[in-house]
Amino acid sequence: MGTVLDSHFLALTAIVTVAYQFIFFVITALFKIDQVTDFAGSTNFVIIALLTLILKATWHFRQIVLTLLVVVWGLRLGIFLLMRILQWGEDRRFDEMRGNLVKLIVFWTLQAVWVWTVSLPVTVVNAASDGGGSLKPADVIGWTMWVFGFLIEAAADQQKLSFKNSPENRGKWCDAGVWKYSRHPNYFGEILLWWGIFVAASPVLEGVEYLVIFGPLFLTVLLLFVSGIPLLEASSDKKYGNLGDYRFYKKKTSPLIPLPRGVYGNLPGWCKAVFLLELPFYSRNLPEEGPRKLEETPRTAKRKYQLKDY
Repeated sequence: MGTVLDSHFLALTAIVTVAYQFIFFVITALFKIDQVTDFAGSTNFVIIALLTLILKATWHFRQIVLTLLVVVWGLRLGIFLLMRILQWGEDRRFDEMRGNLVKLIVFWTLQAVWVWTVSLPVTVVNAASDGGGSLKPADVIGWTMWVFGFLIEAAADQQKLSFKNSPENRGKWCDAGVWKYSRHPNYFGEILLWWGIFVAASPVLEGVEYLVIFGPLFLTVLLLFVSGIPLLEASSDKKYGNLGDYRFYKKKTSPLIPLPRGVYGNLPGWCKAVFLLELPFYSRNLPEEGPRKLEETPRTAKRKYQLKDY
């Protein structure tokens, strides 16, 4: 695979991504709406995957499969997020951005970088003249990772939406379904499926092309340290931090990697931090317990002594 060809594909996808995101930036800046932001990001992945596949037109099985996986993921997530925001009306993440042009520019720039960078493994595979040759065990491993990640993310999204739409759960945090085993199972699924894409793309990579690992790395760093888990943990801590039930839930539930609470809750703190990403700054907004007794429910009192219930 020639480097000149690579640079052409990389430049093309960069131009398309910037142009596509700029269109939606203008819409949000002019009309101050949130409804198109996540849809713009998810569908941009679909456009890049299909564009590179069609332009190269070698139609290798690996290229077709990886493109299909990205299209399925992008359309599922894009449509889900669009329907959800239309139902909710607005996205609280953008409360401070709607009237701030600088913050909007930063957000849309970051989104364009996210789309282009995370798409790199598929872009390189679709740019290959022979799609990387015959199929390898890495293909099957990568596809399997994608399937598990996709199913976990889709289940988590649907379960949380159903939970939030139930009147009896109003004002509660979601701990139903896969959310019993992870505080952010949707992010776990997304990280897993994109690392699966990278693994399935690896038979094509040679030399400097392995730098496309920055795609899943960038996604992982973004969700773990920037705009994913930290923001949601801070929001939940401020809302529910004085509730004994919530503090128990947070202490006994893995932040990312799904695990039974009976297992995770009994692990030492250093093990949680080093191997399971229970990072200290995820709890920096959690109110101090102090001398005042935390608000407690009957369920909390029971949980103190009956961890086996989980």
